[in-house]
Amino acid sequence: MTMPRLSGETDLAGFRQEARQLLAHQVPPEEVQWETVHTLSDDLLAQPVDVQAGEKAHELPRAAAAIVPASFLRLCEVVVLHHDAQRFALLYRLLWRLVHEPALRTDPLDADMQQAQQMAQSVRREMHKMKALLRFHPVPDDSHPGEVLHLAWFEPTHHIVEALAPWFARRYPALRWAILTPQRSARWDRERLQLGPGARREDDPGPRGSDERWLKAYRRVFGPEANPAAPVETAAAGQEAGIDSLEQLKAATMRCRECPIGEHATQSVNGEGRLKAPLMLVGEQPGNQEDLQGHPFVGPAGRLLDRALEAIGIPRDIVFVSNAVKHFKFELRGKRRIHKSPNQREVAACLHWLEDEIALVRPTALVALGATAARALLGRAISVTVERGKWLERADGLKVLITLHPSALLRLLPADREEGFKAFVADLRKAKAAL
Repeated sequence: MTMPRLSGETDLAGFRQEARQLLAHQVPPEEVQWETVHTLSDDLLAQPVDVQAGEKAHELPRAAAAIVPASFLRLCEVVVLHHDAQRFALLYRLLWRLVHEPALRTDPLDADMQQAQQMAQSVRREMHKMKALLRFHPVPDDSHPGEVLHLAWFEPTHHIVEALAPWFARRYPALRWAILTPQRSARWDRERLQLGPGARREDDPGPRGSDERWLKAYRRVFGPEANPAAPVETAAAGQEAGIDSLEQLKAATMRCRECPIGEHATQSVNGEGRLKAPLMLVGEQPGNQEDLQGHPFVGPAGRLLDRALEAIGIPRDIVFVSNAVKHFKFELRGKRRIHKSPNQREVAACLHWLEDEIALVRPTALVALGATAARALLGRAISVTVERGKWLERADGLKVLITLHPSALLRLLPADREEGFKAFVADLRKAKAAL
């Protein structure tokens, strides 16, 4: 049994180094037991030890030069933040299989890949939750007379503090703040970002805790009461590869090839509308006209949606409209491009772009237009015919109104379209009433 040891719970660089060595020497996944440290100390921050490091490179098997999809590397970046102790074993097993089982790259129902995607989705949702819910408590700072120290307590399920700390540094550059969690802590002094050990759960000041309790919890990690053996690391405030604007999101989705759709589409089509919109409406994917023009809901279904919004008195320019999938999937019939519904793997690959969009827009509520959008937003299969007109709730607390996609009205028989449109308007009117 080979036992590679990583320097921390989120040691992606160490994992990649060890995985390359293991793969190069053809060590199968069942013979590897991954170890991570659970405390911070100088000796545990040593470089990982190479496996069979004395063997010469030219003697390595050809698998050492294997190339895996870039989408798998991006998946690794998120999955390593998950709390599951077997995440590194799963990722190495997937790496091994991508090299030895080429068909895995196009298998949307593979159990290992689905598990990794679900773990990544859980991490991303936790990150969005922390961005949305974390609140700082202002405390007079006696070490800097006349200044205020902003402190926050958060208990994430996954190892996300180190990944998100640079985002908070960019979000609140003028404040002196610290985020305390049981796993990892971070502080920003307006110039540098520092990472420290976790705080004790019993030190949680609570939302209405006194200033004294907040400062005591802070000093246990960063102040005079902190453990001198626990190092405080400095991180660059721009390291976290998050999406901070709709422009960044557009650039990222234009490059995205995490599923085959992007390679054949004209361009990515992201959502449009007002930031902090009261409503965010999410459809399935862009159509032919959206793909050509680069804007969502500009084809026949979009015009029908505009009519419905007008009927209930909601101007389109005060809402945000988007799709679960950012590229147009189609099949050619002669010279025509016929819409083809995305499969589960393609929707899952695009989910993190949708979650980034939700985090940027920060809507009051969501409207799922059709089954694909409902599944992406709620993380489970939804029967639109059963649930339409109902409010459901996401894990992050956002309410989601279920209704059909306006394109479904276009497929009705002419005699049924008027009644279908009235029912669609009635669904959307519930969204307006809720606001």
